[in-house]
Amino acid sequence: MTDSHLGPVSPTTEALGALRPLSLDAVRLDADGLLGAWQRRNAEATIPHCVDELSATGTLENLRRVTGQSDREFAGMWFRDSDIYKTLEAAAWQLVHGDDPGLRDLLDSTASLLAKAQQDDGYLNSYFTTVHPEKRWQELDWSHELYCAGHLIQAAVAAARADASAELMTVARRFADLIVERFGPGGTDGVDGHPEIETALVELYRATGHRPYLDTARRFLDLRGQGLLGEGRFGAAYFQDHVPVREAEEVAGHAVRQLYLLAGMVDVAVETHDTELLDAAKRMWDSALHTKTYLTGAHGSRHRDEAYGDPYELPPDRAYAETCASIASFHWAWRMLLATGEHRYADEMERVLHNAIGAAIAADGRSFFYSNPLHLRTGHDGSDEDAPSERLSWYTCPCCPPNLARLMASLHGYLATADDDGLRVHLYGEGILRSPVPGGEAEVTTRTAYPWDGRIELTVTATTDRPWTLALRIPRWCGRFTVEVDGTTVAGDAEDGYLRLTRSWNTPTVIVLDLHMPARLVSAHPRVDAVRGCVALTRGPLVYCLEQADLPDGTVLEDVRLDASAPVRPVERADLPEVPVALAADGTVDRSPSPEPYRDHAAADDAAERLSLTAVPYFLWANRTPGSMRVWIPLG
Repeated sequence: MTDSHLGPVSPTTEALGALRPLSLDAVRLDADGLLGAWQRRNAEATIPHCVDELSATGTLENLRRVTGQSDREFAGMWFRDSDIYKTLEAAAWQLVHGDDPGLRDLLDSTASLLAKAQQDDGYLNSYFTTVHPEKRWQELDWSHELYCAGHLIQAAVAAARADASAELMTVARRFADLIVERFGPGGTDGVDGHPEIETALVELYRATGHRPYLDTARRFLDLRGQGLLGEGRFGAAYFQDHVPVREAEEVAGHAVRQLYLLAGMVDVAVETHDTELLDAAKRMWDSALHTKTYLTGAHGSRHRDEAYGDPYELPPDRAYAETCASIASFHWAWRMLLATGEHRYADEMERVLHNAIGAAIAADGRSFFYSNPLHLRTGHDGSDEDAPSERLSWYTCPCCPPNLARLMASLHGYLATADDDGLRVHLYGEGILRSPVPGGEAEVTTRTAYPWDGRIELTVTATTDRPWTLALRIPRWCGRFTVEVDGTTVAGDAEDGYLRLTRSWNTPTVIVLDLHMPARLVSAHPRVDAVRGCVALTRGPLVYCLEQADLPDGTVLEDVRLDASAPVRPVERADLPEVPVALAADGTVDRSPSPEPYRDHAAADDAAERLSLTAVPYFLWANRTPGSMRVWIPLG
């Protein structure tokens, strides 16, 4: 096994942390499983689609304006360069799966274009070079200059770890060196209105060993909360500039900005051994996950500023729940998991991946949700970024599609980690992984239909006689499980969220972990007023929803009620090949509601008619036909 192909987050050996990521070429997901199928779809559809859109929308042409190769007007948002960089990062991670001449050419040709567009001092930004050169570094609250630079750096690190495009790293380091010179220790006090540069600089430090990159990332964090960005239209919290990061108690402001900042906080904390900074991230985790996160793992309840609301302000129909926020949450959770080894972070990775992130991509891999409501009302026609009834192929602000592409291309790198005792498996997908263990190397082959079925079969071998520990995560949703080793049932507990099996594995050993996976009714905290009197249907890690497509003609989804006294049953739907397991439930529908908005409460149940209900996984909604949908179902 080689460790040359490190993944998106690769802490140094001196960093604080309980767990070590595996290299990307040490893990393979099979396309027969859900996660492997997502990766194949990403390679065959999503990445090519993103590449095509970079040309079709004029995004690459913006760079050619800088080099004099084009005289077209600047196209799109002023931070459009970042879409190029995220797509390049996706291409680089995809090359770890196997060489692809087309993707390698994309990296090489785009790196060459970037090198030509780069200014003599290392500055690189197509908008501020050609449209408003006089505003360079002058409007950090909205300019996204450092945000774009961060995505360039992450693309370059990915290319280096995939043994591709050395020129891209040269371009990125020239820009990073300029940033260190201008904003690093002893430089100008300034931070970007959209955090992202912090985590990118840390990863560049990890890739190069050049300490000024880490010191500059830490300085950016220390400058937050000093009012450098002003109040703007939405207040300082929108820019994450309202409170010093070490003093923060509550997630606030623009959700994506907040979550990217938190990921950078953890990166800096572990590399500088700053336990105060890590403790601040833990406090913010409790704030976000206890009071401001949707059942699907999505973040952000307010459309006006794409932001967090008050504690328990989680309206399903007005959920903004931006796709990029879900991806950022996944990134933050991974860093927290590596730093602490605590299972709750892996639990959250599983939830947001299988629900909020999964829902953002259509089954064909070529259309996407920007916002992700948990209830789409009957009568909502059309689709836009804020209130989607169907996924769109691209957006005015197309930050989400290439963000999804880069995550999916590197998804296999998040399944498992090594530690001093052996190997931990956090996410379950069909495939093979290899890991260093005490005294040698282990190989684990996983066969499972997860998340549709809770049976997970793992065949384990090792090159050493020394005992080591295989730790398997037991999800928080799982109330009962059994485990067999070579056909014999063994006792096991998972008090800290992991079932640990310690033995010598020098001969092939078969483990069968069976996670009991009944359908469940979930209710919200009583302070979530928007869903009071409602329940949601879940099974395993999946959140389910009702869709208009599964209701009889003439039935209005908002008139449907769930009968909580009747059992909820897993069922197969031959007419829905993308849904191996749906949920069947009983309910009622009011066939003759008054058109007036209010009526006497005593008369409300008189027109109730029995109805059979079918719920499908939330991540698959809107793949048949546009129509209403809801996760939280009223009881009646």
